[in-house]
Amino acid sequence: MRLDRFISLGLVHPLRRACLAGADPGLPILMYHSISDDPEPGLPAYYKVNTSPAVFREHIGFLARQGYRSIELTKVVDLLQRGTPLPQKAVVITFDDGFRNFYREAFPVLRQQDFTATVFLPTAFIQSARQTFKGKECLTWAEVRELRKCGIRFGSHTVSHPQLIELSWKEIEHELSASKKELERQLGEPITAFAHPYAFPQTERQYVRELRSLLAGAGYSCCATTQIGRLRAGVDSYCLKRLPMNSLDDAALFRAKLEGDYDWLAQPQAMVKMLKPLVFGSRKRGYLPVEPAPASLNS
Repeated sequence: MRLDRFISLGLVHPLRRACLAGADPGLPILMYHSISDDPEPGLPAYYKVNTSPAVFREHIGFLARQGYRSIELTKVVDLLQRGTPLPQKAVVITFDDGFRNFYREAFPVLRQQDFTATVFLPTAFIQSARQTFKGKECLTWAEVRELRKCGIRFGSHTVSHPQLIELSWKEIEHELSASKKELERQLGEPITAFAHPYAFPQTERQYVRELRSLLAGAGYSCCATTQIGRLRAGVDSYCLKRLPMNSLDDAALFRAKLEGDYDWLAQPQAMVKMLKPLVFGSRKRGYLPVEPAPASLNS
């Protein structure tokens, strides 16, 4: 039995309907990775990141039938910063890692429904010649430019997709700035969206605070994370929550995630992250004062 599904559908769903009718539904930011039939054997359901093309078509079809419309991530951030109410029945669709199967499997489905998306690229793996990352083919710059002409937006996912928290601040600053510069060189437009690679360490408050300062100093307006939840007015645009998607998100669970029945998992997620350093040891080398922080940290 999948516990997160059971709690979301069997407990949270009826409680929310009974007690929170009319509450602010929030705006969902969907987080996809690879669109493929890889079943990811041996991984628990919660940790799978592949979404089969058939399931992805079901997700986008459901959104269209329910009257959702997609909105660009940077536009949502602009609304947040101006204090403008977030639109109802809107959804942000994001993809991490820049896999080729976005071009082959996801984009045609999005275009059919006139939906857009933001794709976060680790620029070391996006080249003129085809590269691979995590055993999967990546987009080329020619494909990225073609997709941009068709309305797809792009953001940074660092240069080399490292565990940022394990790096020095100088190395982190390079990952942020070099990826942004390369994207802007290739696309000829400002890049202001960033997605944090791997699990976002939101319980490490010093790291989060100083990373936020670095991102702002580099010219980013937002940071999408792996924290679970939906977007609401007043949130920090550098700690945006998303909803993870994979092939096991059937229609019922997909709808539950959209409507807020999955948000409860944010607290257990944070607790696990808080306890991990106690069990496995700290990984906070990157922001200990082993070297002076970049000047932008104090700006």
